[in-house]
Amino acid sequence: MTKTLQKKLNDSPLARWCVLIVVAFTMFCGYFITDVMAPLMDLLKDEFSWTPTEYGIFNMAYGWLNVFFFMLIFSGMALDKLGARITGIFACMLMIAGCGLKYYAVSQAFDGEIFGLRTQVFIAGLGFAIFALGIESAGITVTKVIARWFKGYEMALAMGIQVAVARLGTALAMSTTIPLAQHFKSLSFPILLGLGALCIGLITYLVFCVMDKKFDKSLAGTEKEKEDPFRLKDIGFIVTNKGFWLVATLCVLFYSAVFPFLKYATSLMINKYNVAPELAGNIPAILPFGTILLTPLFGGIYDRKGKGATIMIIGSAILIVVHALFSLPVLNIWWFASSLMILLGIAFSLVPSAMWPSVPKIIPENKLGTAYALIFWVQNIGLSLVPLLIGWVLDKYCTITEGGSSRFDYTLPMIIFTCFGLLALCMALLLKREDKAKGYGLEKPNVK
Repeated sequence: MTKTLQKKLNDSPLARWCVLIVVAFTMFCGYFITDVMAPLMDLLKDEFSWTPTEYGIFNMAYGWLNVFFFMLIFSGMALDKLGARITGIFACMLMIAGCGLKYYAVSQAFDGEIFGLRTQVFIAGLGFAIFALGIESAGITVTKVIARWFKGYEMALAMGIQVAVARLGTALAMSTTIPLAQHFKSLSFPILLGLGALCIGLITYLVFCVMDKKFDKSLAGTEKEKEDPFRLKDIGFIVTNKGFWLVATLCVLFYSAVFPFLKYATSLMINKYNVAPELAGNIPAILPFGTILLTPLFGGIYDRKGKGATIMIIGSAILIVVHALFSLPVLNIWWFASSLMILLGIAFSLVPSAMWPSVPKIIPENKLGTAYALIFWVQNIGLSLVPLLIGWVLDKYCTITEGGSSRFDYTLPMIIFTCFGLLALCMALLLKREDKAKGYGLEKPNVK
């Protein structure tokens, strides 16, 4: 009888796809706020006199709590101990609180300094740090939710769709932030809009909680009794696993060449490709818009055909080509930049579509929350330090002053991103070799 109930839930396509839609919408709202200030670097310079270094420090705040206070790792342990419902609700509340503080910071000017930073930069950074803890905690929670609900089914496709919907939030942030700020004559209005969306995202997550509670009841006496509970010593199992570290290192290197790049991509379009500021965000938006179709497509291929490690190798190789071409002083025309962004979108679809569904093949389910948290923690090291590095490089070596105005030369930053791509390719090749030695099944299909 319990088996029948189980089939009516996670074995039911309608039930599991409904869960996916609900949690993916919550992540969509979160990713809009993650990148809502990415196109505003030049406008923040004009209105509040932010320097590239201050903008880099603001973006570095993403890791203040996640990385330097290890809060993301604690979130993963809490997920394995308390479950997806409590952890997810708390994550949504953190996102709302952090976004509200960021809105307060950008809605007005401030005097003075806090800890050596201008007050406005510090408050905005603190809000971003709190929000970042929320969105990253939500990310590991949703990833484990999908792994659990789609186990033995279309896991890579489901994770690909969730990533695609989240990227849609990024695309909208990149393409609409400057037009909204200019139309309403306020840099804070897009943040306020995202704050309202986060409140709706919390409501949709509560809908998931109801469904998940019913799912738990249907599994009473079967799966839940067989699964070993998470123990603190299980962290040792994870951190001594070579395959885990290869995935984590690939993750931080690959994402360090994409997400920090997006923070500066609008400025790159303005300064190198001479695109008008109100249109400049549309070219970086091509990248996440492209992933909306491609990530589920590549995830579906992984589900049915396998070749997960090979997919990650191809994606890393494309990443190198794109950033190398961005660094060259040739074809400084908008259509060339758009073409490169399409290629980068393909790379950005290939690697995540195979990387995230590969983790459950390496780490047991009862340790997945902590494993994903550790990967996200390593990833956050790059997401916090690399924007600071790029901002410092622009300030120190790449600022050109002409006729009383300044512009930025992005050659050196793009070479730095190319180097991250080269290292990511090395990790992908090593992961394929490790899979062959240990038999994780990364090259095998997910659908049984």
